[in-house]
Amino acid sequence: MTTPADCSSGGWRRGLALALAAWLLTGCSRTPEPEVPAAAPRMRIVTTDQYLNTLSYVFGTSINLELKFPPPRRTEGLLANGATLAGMTPTQVEMFQRAADSVAAQVVSPERRSFLIPCQPAAVGAADDTCAREFLGRTARLLQRRQVPAAELDEYVSQAAVIANDMGDFYTGLRVVLEALLLSPEVLFIAETSEADPENPGQQRLDSYSLASRLSFFLWNAAPDDMLLSAAESGKLHDEKGLARVVDSMLASPRLATGVRAFFDDMFAFDSFDSLSKDATVYPYFTGAVAHDAREQTLLTVVDHLLDKNLDYRDLFTTRATFVSAALAPIYRLPAASGWSTYEFPADSPRRGILTHVSFLASHAHPGRSSPTLRGKALRELLLCQVVPPPPPNVDFSALNNPDAHYPTQRDRVAAHLDNPTCAGCHRITDPTGLALENFDGAGQFRGSENGTSINASGDLDGKPFDDVIGLAQTLHDNPGLPSCLVQRVYSYGSGGAARTADRPLLQYFTARFAEKGYRLRDLLRTVALSKSFSHVAGSEDAIPQEQRIVQATGEQGASRLQPDQP
Repeated sequence: MTTPADCSSGGWRRGLALALAAWLLTGCSRTPEPEVPAAAPRMRIVTTDQYLNTLSYVFGTSINLELKFPPPRRTEGLLANGATLAGMTPTQVEMFQRAADSVAAQVVSPERRSFLIPCQPAAVGAADDTCAREFLGRTARLLQRRQVPAAELDEYVSQAAVIANDMGDFYTGLRVVLEALLLSPEVLFIAETSEADPENPGQQRLDSYSLASRLSFFLWNAAPDDMLLSAAESGKLHDEKGLARVVDSMLASPRLATGVRAFFDDMFAFDSFDSLSKDATVYPYFTGAVAHDAREQTLLTVVDHLLDKNLDYRDLFTTRATFVSAALAPIYRLPAASGWSTYEFPADSPRRGILTHVSFLASHAHPGRSSPTLRGKALRELLLCQVVPPPPPNVDFSALNNPDAHYPTQRDRVAAHLDNPTCAGCHRITDPTGLALENFDGAGQFRGSENGTSINASGDLDGKPFDDVIGLAQTLHDNPGLPSCLVQRVYSYGSGGAARTADRPLLQYFTARFAEKGYRLRDLLRTVALSKSFSHVAGSEDAIPQEQRIVQATGEQGASRLQPDQP
């Protein structure tokens, strides 16, 4: 027989279980994604790296892809935002034309055709529609990021046949049509289209191919592969569970490292290395190899820290772990070794995080000297998403440039700006952080003094004082603007345009989720990619056909020139 005590005990346990379940369902329930006004579908021109990455996937690494297109204008902190087109110049068209001609010629060349073209014609000297269809069908689908309609594929095959018979060479026909494909607007532009969302009447969503492209360029910095296109064709991308499985697969792919490198290369404004130079008489050890490896060192550190080790993003600015090459070793005063090797700076080293990498220190300095102002401005704008106003016109630099003026250190030099009310406002924003990096010269090498005077590296960031660069690294790590800026940049980069004022609640939601997950990048990428705001768009551009939007971007002359050269 059950005793009252037993009943009391069992009831207590059941009550506790019910209370725990209720708490899990209510107290721990996730805050829903806020509703924000949807942005219009975007149209962008592909970047150099996106074009090259796509061609490498479609045709393999044997193709010589040494191409360089002019970068777009940096907008709201990212080149990716500037890729939302206002127009394409005739020069750009000519560069794409030369690239397409080179790639097409290499694909059909005798030394590559055997493994890049999956079939052989019945006779090399004449058309073969079956083989042409097999090659062009697969290639056009991957290049244009969609299923090619049968009538359109028939036209490609017909064109290849006419040219093959006229020239007496099957591969010449393929070459001309392939060049046309590489020049087609569907390849050179990322033009999104929308459709009605059947689950949310009155709302629009990206169609499956546009969503596949947005995901792929976001996470992999390349066009969708066969797996992703197949998921789009099957409807998986518009199914919540199916989309989650696809995104998780993409996040687990080795190709994610390529996408992450591209994003941080953009966010850190590393395109400046393309034109970076130093005064050889002041910094004879700063060579082209140093500049190349400085950029690579930081990107290797980013991928290792955020992907391979899955660590807190904020720790990227305090970690002592990095990579060193033979070219960088002299600047870091380390023994030179061939190739890249992992390295951890000692606990008493002044090097902490990527602010003390040569990449940041050298790219935000003058050719012959350091610059607290440039470094402080870069920290504010690149890492905290703050805007530092440009210097006013007609600034008087005579005091700074006076050869008789005695400014033993940069701290003394920039202090002169504070005597000028016109300059003081901005320099109070930039210099207190930039001066903390003055123990590193304009090329990034450590120094304890300047002109015989010990360097004072103290400063403050948003009212938080510190004594040296180690304190700056920790203060930046703890600044709430650091993760929120990354969230803003990631969302802008992924959605294809600068964040709007209306997106503020959404960015706050992403930032809160980022914090909940321990500031892990993979989790942030997943949250953004699976969000409703990532796939839903306004329908305001639906009345404008894709072809018309492309003509508006290129101009009639540019659009007409996107045609292959006939042999």
